[in-house]
Amino acid sequence: MAGQIATADRPQASARPQPQTTGETQGGPFIRHAPKGRRPVYNNAASFGVYFGPAVVAAPGWYTGFRWREVATTAAGTGGVISTGAGGVDAPFSSSGLVQIKDAWGTNLFSGPGWDMKFFVQLLSGAYGWGLTRDLRNLPSWTGMTAASGAWAYDTYFPFEFAQAYGVIAAANAALLPQVQISTAAASTLFSTSPSTLPTLSYELDADFYWLPDAPTQPPGIGTTCQWIYQPCNPPVPSAASQRVQLPRLGGYLSILGLDLRDSTGLRIDGYPGFTGGGRPGIFIDGVEQINSDLNFILDDLAIQMGWGAVVSGASQTGAGTVGFVRPTGTLAISRKTSLAQMDLGLLDTGEKYLSTNPGTQVEINGTPWSTITNTPATLNAVIGQIVPSGPLVQGLPEV
Repeated sequence: MAGQIATADRPQASARPQPQTTGETQGGPFIRHAPKGRRPVYNNAASFGVYFGPAVVAAPGWYTGFRWREVATTAAGTGGVISTGAGGVDAPFSSSGLVQIKDAWGTNLFSGPGWDMKFFVQLLSGAYGWGLTRDLRNLPSWTGMTAASGAWAYDTYFPFEFAQAYGVIAAANAALLPQVQISTAAASTLFSTSPSTLPTLSYELDADFYWLPDAPTQPPGIGTTCQWIYQPCNPPVPSAASQRVQLPRLGGYLSILGLDLRDSTGLRIDGYPGFTGGGRPGIFIDGVEQINSDLNFILDDLAIQMGWGAVVSGASQTGAGTVGFVRPTGTLAISRKTSLAQMDLGLLDTGEKYLSTNPGTQVEINGTPWSTITNTPATLNAVIGQIVPSGPLVQGLPEV
């Protein structure tokens, strides 16, 4: 009618409530409808040489991972001397002798020594930090261990999610929750001479989770898990031996192949082929040599793909907290999370390059020869991001 203004064109009074914008239109990926949250689980005192495993609480959604903060506080301790053995070299992560995280059905999602589960997995996975912060010692929360008093503090992360929203654990049912179990090491593992007063330990756990979505949708591949298990390989490695070492029989899809080589005393050592003696590392899969490489090319790959050992031109690199971060002694890795680029982008990957295996697949590391090893024999240990899908593996980018 002439002279009237259409409702949509009328100016709104300043006090009129504006439409809510927090809702999303139907359809699209899970993460559009399920914002991320975080909630406390516990913050408890702990003791050296004692099992630790309080119950985990429920959350209204899906767990993506657990944040772990460990603090050793002392007011009076002096005179401590850090051990020169494996426990001291791996400190403070070696404060845990065994770390296990199991889902509601008892499946191990993490199982291994403290150094590997609380530091090496995070370096491998890219699910916690990226670039310089892939090494958690470059995070603001890091306080290195003080020998005299034994004080330290750091944050780490146990990731369930291996790609955006993929690999999450249902958290809303209080009767079906994961378990976190820590066997705290004895003080003598870390110290050759303990401080006059041992530090007081505290363990804090927070849970990162996706809220229940505001639309009828679920995470991709629900029920799929990424399992990080520390497993010794066979046979042991004599000094300068020319031999293959067999990894345990696996199964599932391998995203990262991490290697941790230790001598007979438990110390991490660079005894891989190529550090001495001119050998070349090789990887055989079911008897077929898929990689035969100069060691320097593998070290360059680690810098290009995951930042290990990368530095700024002209800058020195002496350890964590400098420019870049050093490759931890005794470690190597092969990443299969480079589907989108020559870089391992952590949670951003399509899964196209994951290595498909079954319980009969045989993976071997070859050395012709391995390097000189003083304390023989050495043991090669595998720390592998093994994805066990609940059905067909979801590939591509379901989150977009």
